[in-house]
Amino acid sequence: MELNVRCVVLLAVGLCSTLLLTTVATHQEEEEPIMELAEDMGVEDELEDLGLGEELLDGEVDPEDTDTPPGPPPAPKVTYKAPEPMGEHFFAESFDRGTLDSWVLSKAKKEDIDEDIAKYDGKWEVEDMKDSKLPGDKGLVLKSRAKHHAISAQLLRPFIFDTKPLIVQYEVNFQQGIDCGGAYVKLLSQTPDLNLDEFVDKTPYTIMFGPDKCGEDYKLHFIFRHKNPKTGEYEEKHAKKPDADLRTYYTDKKTHLYTLVVNPDNSFEVLVDQTVVNSGNLLTDMTPPINPAAEIEDPDDHKPEDWDERAKIQDPDAVKPEDWDEDAPKQIPDEDAVKPDGWLDDQPEYTSDPDAVKPEDWDEDMDGEWEAPQIPNALCETAPGCGAWQRPMIDNPNYKGKWKAPMIDNPNYQGVWKPRKIANPDFFEDLHPFRMTPFNAVGLELWSMTSDIFFDNFFITNERHTAERWANDGWGMKKAAEGAADPGLVNQMMTAADERPWLWVVYVLTVAVPLILIIVFFCTGKKAAAPAAADYKKTDEPQPDVKEEEEEKAEEDQVKEEKSQPVAAAAAAEKKSDAEDSPAEEEEEEEEEAAVNEEEEEEVATDQKQEDDVLRRSPRNTKGRKD
Repeated sequence: MELNVRCVVLLAVGLCSTLLLTTVATHQEEEEPIMELAEDMGVEDELEDLGLGEELLDGEVDPEDTDTPPGPPPAPKVTYKAPEPMGEHFFAESFDRGTLDSWVLSKAKKEDIDEDIAKYDGKWEVEDMKDSKLPGDKGLVLKSRAKHHAISAQLLRPFIFDTKPLIVQYEVNFQQGIDCGGAYVKLLSQTPDLNLDEFVDKTPYTIMFGPDKCGEDYKLHFIFRHKNPKTGEYEEKHAKKPDADLRTYYTDKKTHLYTLVVNPDNSFEVLVDQTVVNSGNLLTDMTPPINPAAEIEDPDDHKPEDWDERAKIQDPDAVKPEDWDEDAPKQIPDEDAVKPDGWLDDQPEYTSDPDAVKPEDWDEDMDGEWEAPQIPNALCETAPGCGAWQRPMIDNPNYKGKWKAPMIDNPNYQGVWKPRKIANPDFFEDLHPFRMTPFNAVGLELWSMTSDIFFDNFFITNERHTAERWANDGWGMKKAAEGAADPGLVNQMMTAADERPWLWVVYVLTVAVPLILIIVFFCTGKKAAAPAAADYKKTDEPQPDVKEEEEEKAEEDQVKEEKSQPVAAAAAAEKKSDAEDSPAEEEEEEEEEAAVNEEEEEEVATDQKQEDDVLRRSPRNTKGRKD
C-alpha cells in the first residue's frame, strides 16, 4: 500500500513541476523584457505625461472603464531617442536627421570591368528598418541589388595612431538575409589626392573591417595595409579567421553591433554584440606576417646533377629464383568442380519474346531488320543453369607474379636537397605595426546580390568607455526592443512544433522518459527470495539466524499453555471432589498423570536433541545461543 501511495505522489509531483516550470518560464519571458524595456525607454514618464502613469503602472483601473471587454494589454509605445556622442570621438553618425548631407556619393567608374556595371550607381536611402521595433530610428540602407555602391564621409579630424587605441564600431542588419555581398567599412587613408567624389575600390585605405559573405563562406574581415619601411610599398595583412560560428549573424535578421579595437601594444580584438569573437597580435596573427624572414633560400643555388635523394634502391646482387614462373596465371579452372545435375546445355539463357509484335511504323530501310526483344528463358528458372557449362575459376596456388628485386638501403643516399640559406636583402623589423597610416574619412564600397542592408550608428573613438556608452544608447536600445518583441522560449518551441510536428515527440520524450525512470526506480523494488536450506549445505554458506523461528515457537507454546490453564483448573477441582469421595481412585489418577508427564518430558528431550544437532551443523553457529 505504501509503495502505491509513493508512486502516485511521485507522479503527481513530476507533472506539477513540469507544468509549473512551463508556466513560470512563459510568464517571465513575456513580462520581464517588457518591464525592462519600459524602464530603459522611459515609458513610465510618457504615460505620466498623458495622465495615466500611476494608474496603469499600479494596476488601478477607473470603474467607468470596466465595461471594456478584457483583452491582451497593448504593447507600450516606446519613443526613440537618438544617441548623443560624448567624450573624445572622431566620427559619430546615427542618420536620425533623415538626410545624407554629410555623406558623398561616388561618381566614379570601376576600372577593368564592363561598362554596363562599371558605374557606382547603387542607390542609398535613409529610412527606418522594415520591421523596426523603434519608430523614428533611422539608418543608411543599401537599396539596390547586383550593383556597385560607394558612399563616404569625412571625419571630424584625422585619426593618428599614437598612444591611444583605435575603436571602430557600427551596426548592420541584413533585413532580407544575405546571399552574396559585403557590409564592411573602409577607413580611407589621409593622402593629398583623396577625393571622395572619386571613391572606388582602389582608393587607398588604412583598415577594412566588417562582415562579408558569399555562398557558405562567412567572413568577418580585419585587414590593414602595412607600409614596407624599406621599399615604401603597401601590403595587405589579414587577421586570422575567427573560431566562432558566424552563421547566425547573417541569417537571423537582427541588428548586430560590430566593433574593432586595435591597441598601441599591437593587440587587437574583434567583437560582435560586445562579445569577443577574434583576438590576437599584429606581429604574430596576421597573414602574411608583418616582418619578413631574416634568411631566405638562395634563388641561384641549384641541385647538383649527381645528387642522390633515393633512400632505398633495388638490391643489384639479387637474382630471380629458377622456379619463379612469371607467366603463371592468377586464376585457374577448378578441376574438382562437377556440372550440376539437370544443367540445360542446349537451352539459351535468353530467348525472343513470343508475344512481341513489330510496330506498325517500323521502317526496315531506316530502322534495320526488326528483332523481338530478349526475355529470360522460362525453362532456366527451374534448372541449375543454361548454356554451355564452364568450370568456375579459383586462385592459382602457384601464382607469384612478376619478380622484383628486394629493396635495400641506398649506400649513396645524400638526403633531400635544399637550397642554401642567405641573408634576406629585403629584411626589416617593424616592432610597432600599430603605427599605421593616419586616416581622415570613412567609406562603404560594396557589391551585393541582396538589397535592404541596414547600417546605423557609426562611431570612431580612442576611448573604450565612450564607445560603450554610444553602443548602449544605440544598439542597446534596439536589442531591448527586439527582445521585448520576440516570443518567449515556450512560444518559440510551440511555433517550431507547429511547423515540424515531429518535435512534439521530442518534447514528450524529454519530459516523460526521466519521469518514467524515476517512477520505475522507486516503485518496482522486489525482495530477494531467501535461498533454500539445501543451498547452504552445498556451498557451506553462512546460514541465517534461527532467532525468528525460535520466537514463533515460543509464542505458540505460550498460547497452548494459556489455553490449557482453564482445563487443568477444572480437572483439579474434579479430582479434588473425587478424592474426597474415593481415595483409591485418586491414587490411580495420580499414577496415570505421572506416566503422561514422563512421556511428555521424553518427547521434549528428543526435540531439543534434534534442534541442537541442526545448530551444530550450521556454520553460523559461532556464538552462544539462548535456550
